Amino acid sequence: MPDHFETIYAEHANDYDRLVVREDYQGNILRALRAIAPLDNATVAEMGAGTGRLTRLLAPVVGSIVAMDASAHMLKTAASTLMGQGQGHWSLAQADNRALPLRSESVDIGIEGWSFGHLAGWYPDSWRQETHRAIGEMMRVIRPGGSAILLETMGTGRETPEPPTQGLVDFYRMLERELGFSATTIRTDYQFESVGDAVELTQFFFGDDLAQRVEQERLTILPECTGIWWRKV
Repeated sequence: MPDHFETIYAEHANDYDRLVVREDYQGNILRALRAIAPLDNATVAEMGAGTGRLTRLLAPVVGSIVAMDASAHMLKTAASTLMGQGQGHWSLAQADNRALPLRSESVDIGIEGWSFGHLAGWYPDSWRQETHRAIGEMMRVIRPGGSAILLETMGTGRETPEPPTQGLVDFYRMLERELGFSATTIRTDYQFESVGDAVELTQFFFGDDLAQRVEQERLTILPECTGIWWRKV
């Protein structure tokens, strides 16, 4: 049976996009990425692109970006929002993170956001092998001198970073200690239109406990921490 997140990615792309467009209202992600790698005119491969939240951010800035995701349902929403944005050289492709339809050494930057971390939950007995496959594919398509960049959660509803599961603790430790990634943490807080909006969307994705806290504390700003891991190729 698919888990909660797999069901969302397969069936509820529009609601998911309503949530993620409210994330990082202070614009910290793009500033952090610019500090890690040159973005202007870069060719980018994005893995696990979902509905295109990073794609929309990068498309007006980079030279070109191909955004890939295993879910055709998510990519349909991504196409709609990117066409509505009307900027940038972008393309979409349905692909598993572990088998990309790209030539080796064909891009300057490989990036993923909130995608690889799911492997720790979806493959509890083989997550290390599956993660190595995904990261290996990312490294394969990046030219020498390029950059591999991973963005993953360090906790929603928290003002200080803390991985929300032991699986993510182990995953992040592997990135830093075994695979040589550098790491930093930024705030990517959500800003909602109203308390009702915040309750609806946090319940949809994060569950009842966080939604109840949002309602009790009357939150329209929800703190979130995001980790960024990067490595030169």
